[in-house]
Amino acid sequence: MRFIFLILFFLLPAGLQAQAIRGKVSDAKTGDDIIGAVIVLGEQRTKGVVSGLDGSFSMTGVTAFPVTLVVSFIGYTSQEIVVENASPIIVRLEQGRVSLDAVVVISDNSGRTDNSARAIERASMNVINVVSAHAIEISPDMTVANVIQRMSGVTLERNSSGDEQYALLRGMDKRFNYTLVNGVKIPSPDNKNRFVPLDIFPAELLDRLEITKAITADMEGDGIGGAVNMVMKDAPSQLQVNANISTGFNTQFFSRNYQQFDYSAIDRQSLFAKYGLGFPVSTSNFTTRNLRVTERNMPPMNLAGGFSAGGRVFNDYLGILVAASYSNIYRGTASDRYAKTYDADREQNITHRDYSTEQRRAGAHAKFDLRLNRNHKLMWYNAYMDFRNIQVRDAIAKDKHDYRLRWNRQSILSSTLKGIHNIWNDKLRFDWSFAYGDAFNETPDNVTVRLRIGRDGRTYADPTGSVIERRWEENSDNDKAAYANLTYFTQAGAVRMEWSAGGMYRDKQRESRFHDYRFRTNPPVPLQYRGVDWEYFDEIGAAFDAGSYNDALNYDASEKIGAGYAQVKASFEKIQLLGGFRMEHTRQGYDLLFPQNNVKNTGFQDYYDWLPNFHAKYELNRNTNLRFSYVKAINRPSFFEIVPYSKEFDDYYERGNPDIRRTIADNIDLRYEYFPRQSEQLMVGVFYKHIKDPIEYTFVDIGQQAYYMPRNYGNAYNAGIEIDITKYFRWFGVKTNYTFTNSRITTDKWLLADDIDPNSPAESKTVIVSQTRPLFGQAAHVANLSLLYKGMQNGWDAQLAFSYTGKRLVYISEYVDEDWWQAGYIRLDASVEKHFAKTGLTLFAKANNLLDTPMYQYIHPNPAQDRFIDFARKNGGLLERKELYGRNIMVGLKFKL
Repeated sequence: MRFIFLILFFLLPAGLQAQAIRGKVSDAKTGDDIIGAVIVLGEQRTKGVVSGLDGSFSMTGVTAFPVTLVVSFIGYTSQEIVVENASPIIVRLEQGRVSLDAVVVISDNSGRTDNSARAIERASMNVINVVSAHAIEISPDMTVANVIQRMSGVTLERNSSGDEQYALLRGMDKRFNYTLVNGVKIPSPDNKNRFVPLDIFPAELLDRLEITKAITADMEGDGIGGAVNMVMKDAPSQLQVNANISTGFNTQFFSRNYQQFDYSAIDRQSLFAKYGLGFPVSTSNFTTRNLRVTERNMPPMNLAGGFSAGGRVFNDYLGILVAASYSNIYRGTASDRYAKTYDADREQNITHRDYSTEQRRAGAHAKFDLRLNRNHKLMWYNAYMDFRNIQVRDAIAKDKHDYRLRWNRQSILSSTLKGIHNIWNDKLRFDWSFAYGDAFNETPDNVTVRLRIGRDGRTYADPTGSVIERRWEENSDNDKAAYANLTYFTQAGAVRMEWSAGGMYRDKQRESRFHDYRFRTNPPVPLQYRGVDWEYFDEIGAAFDAGSYNDALNYDASEKIGAGYAQVKASFEKIQLLGGFRMEHTRQGYDLLFPQNNVKNTGFQDYYDWLPNFHAKYELNRNTNLRFSYVKAINRPSFFEIVPYSKEFDDYYERGNPDIRRTIADNIDLRYEYFPRQSEQLMVGVFYKHIKDPIEYTFVDIGQQAYYMPRNYGNAYNAGIEIDITKYFRWFGVKTNYTFTNSRITTDKWLLADDIDPNSPAESKTVIVSQTRPLFGQAAHVANLSLLYKGMQNGWDAQLAFSYTGKRLVYISEYVDEDWWQAGYIRLDASVEKHFAKTGLTLFAKANNLLDTPMYQYIHPNPAQDRFIDFARKNGGLLERKELYGRNIMVGLKFKL
């Protein structure tokens, strides 16, 4: 009912205002509303109003008619209008005429404003959603991951700090989409996957954020879910300088201390990497300064800032924009893990974990564009992103107390040179790009300390195994890519044709290194008690026991992709058609640096994919479109997945699968679009995906151990509906979207015999049955609602943002009804700004996770759980995890010149 009510708002007249001079200001050519136009009384220029978000205005206090109004807006010719009475008026402004002798016609729609973002969605041939720089600026969001959660059909996967990190589009796992910067794919620093963590990118560097949900033939074909394109800021037409600084806190540290360690003491290289594999390792070779954990009594303060400057020089031929951002943010998480076991007192085993996390983000961005003449343009874009995560995890149960001290750094360097050339009287266009990318991820000296708690409550160093483990993990991705596209324009009567062809080649190289060292208590007896024999971890008597440098996670890998495409676009009066065909050849492989027993030490996959697509857009009227898209797309395994490693990580054992196959999918989209005003929209779409061999992760019993590993599971389908609404009422606005997704896949699972009959004999332990479930990571219901206020006259902006993600499958079990689910999650964020126009200053505040809603994870209800009558539960199933992330508050100052 909420959405029906909102749709009816579009039918309401825009000008139900008090008795006064009422009216609207619009573009004389396009009819689009003009937001922010100044309307003043000609007789007294000091009295005036500003047109609102729907272009309307109301001027009160007029004592007599006729009066003269002067209406003006930047880039338009001012108008003087004589108003005879109080009847509503329409003011149509003509765009100003400016000499363009030195201006090149090669351009694009920047998408900086909401109006231009809607124009991009409107003009696009495929299904796309766009968030403008202005919408990002006034939102409560600080990273690209925060921003993308407001878009229709998007679910966010969070990290251990509760921060949004990876995007799931239309219920498809994060692996099924890819990330672009200015239309060019970038390498991932993630040590396990090819997808890019979106929280590494500061939101303030964006001109706009695009989500393409139906790719075209000139885009890379591994986008079953779609593609995320971050269009970075471009040089403004005039000199512009922006700066901002803010500070804040996380409320988790009001109730507990923040834990920290000296990460500056970490040796970035392992002993094997520094001195060679034959180096005789001893305890004295390791520093212990980074093992001392201390606490802060006062909540640590967050800090964030940014700067950008740009403009055009040399008679507007050269555009330059440089930008930088930095943030140092502290996050806290309180997590309870509920085991399906009893402790010695016949109570459920529960482990409480406190996370103290410091996140440092730095970004630098430089963009140059050279307009050689009206037909030729060169662009050079460079970016560097650096993300550092420093975390202490303090985990305590009734009989054990473990710590993890981790410093992780991820970085991305990207450089792209691009040229656009119009040839032969604008009948032929050629564009090309050369892209270089380097992604790096390191976790040096990742320390785990294992302690035990006796029946007397005293804590002592674990004497039975490795009391301290120290790991060095490192991987790098290096990408070199070239793109070329040729488009030929023809006209046959009223039909305009665009014939396009092109290709790309990418050479990706990955190196992965993994070294670990284990220490035992020395001497093993007597026990070393905390508070008696030691206070800090660097005081524990521990001696080097064993080290490993020949794990399967030491490997080199490569991926070479060649692609070519051809497509044609036909534009009729009301209909536009785009059809294309893409071929991609993939050769992907790995080489283990140290041969392993009973595995493939060298492996590769070599295959061709033929990927057709078709898009149609029918213009029902000037403000209404109807779209249809068909796309065939793929998803490739990551390097980490095809390498035959086997290793224990934080919570469970993991294993690679060299026999994993790529996923192939057919995708159909149908969308209705209505744009009643320049910045308003109503979109209703349906989609269907038929998926062959989806790659999903599951727990698999191999021998005596359960491994978390990737597998192919037959065929699946994914279908749903999306509704996206934006509506403005003078100074107020509503943005809302809702997505319903229904996916199904049927797989074989084990059914324990005692789940059928507890009295069955042991020899009939299990049977195999088929069970149907949703796809991994898919939430059936995703909704967002944002309430906006924009006071054009008083300088106040405000936004209240609500998001809901329904329950979703997060771990797949081999056993019937043993899958793990994440419960539905509600989030409320808010932001407010006050602009001081004469000074260029803006005060702002942002608040995230205001409700501090817990995240619950539980095991699907099943009859076998009845015997755990006293265990914690959620939604009828056994509770596995509960996490609280705290509220994050930031206040700051922005400056614009």
